[in-house]
Amino acid sequence: MIQTSLLMDHKIEQALDRIKAFEPPEGYYVAFSGGKDSIVVKDLVIKAGVRADFHMNMTSVDPPELVRYVKKVHPDVIRHKPVMSMWKLIEKHKKPPTRIWRFCCEELKEGGGENRFVITGVRWAESNKRRSRKMVESCTKGRTKRYLHAIIDWSDQEVWEYIDTNHLPYCSLYDEGFKRIGCIGCPMHDRRKDFLRWPRHEMLYRRAMEKLNGTYTFDWWICDRRKTPENEAQCVLFE
Repeated sequence: MIQTSLLMDHKIEQALDRIKAFEPPEGYYVAFSGGKDSIVVKDLVIKAGVRADFHMNMTSVDPPELVRYVKKVHPDVIRHKPVMSMWKLIEKHKKPPTRIWRFCCEELKEGGGENRFVITGVRWAESNKRRSRKMVESCTKGRTKRYLHAIIDWSDQEVWEYIDTNHLPYCSLYDEGFKRIGCIGCPMHDRRKDFLRWPRHEMLYRRAMEKLNGTYTFDWWICDRRKTPENEAQCVLFE
């Protein structure tokens, strides 16, 4: 039987206390991605006994393994289909998403939760940018949402310890070596690795860029590995 450390026990109690302390009358809107952080947050919300509804914004470029996992293990999560697919968004913006301009995050992942208190799995350990985030904060765009990052101070090791200790099923892609699970072809990840794993999506990206009359080619896009800073105006919440 796996035993948690005293520090881990403290962090669990602290997270549960946070969730209980800020519970709104209408209940939380829990942002769920199917990644390791969101499944921990979902389990904590349930254990806290607060009112909540769980939501996942589909993107049209979600890994098939992730979609199957969510459907099987988390049937209580409401899955929202995108208004426009990634391919249509590329056509609309006349450009594929890049490190500098990831319009896809705003249009595909960050919707929902208006006028609600949203719980996320954002953590300081995920990136330098996220170290500046606060445990409770307002949305920078319109301020119609408030956020509670319930496990903001957890490390990767603590997230996995919680998953192992509580025997939480997780997406099989983690066992294949994926450290983070996100959209296929995300410019912030290794796109070449993605397209070796999911060649059909490479074909769909190529087709979408062929419609741009050669302005942005697939070969140019996939070789764009410049170490550019993230757009600070974007409030990326998910893995």
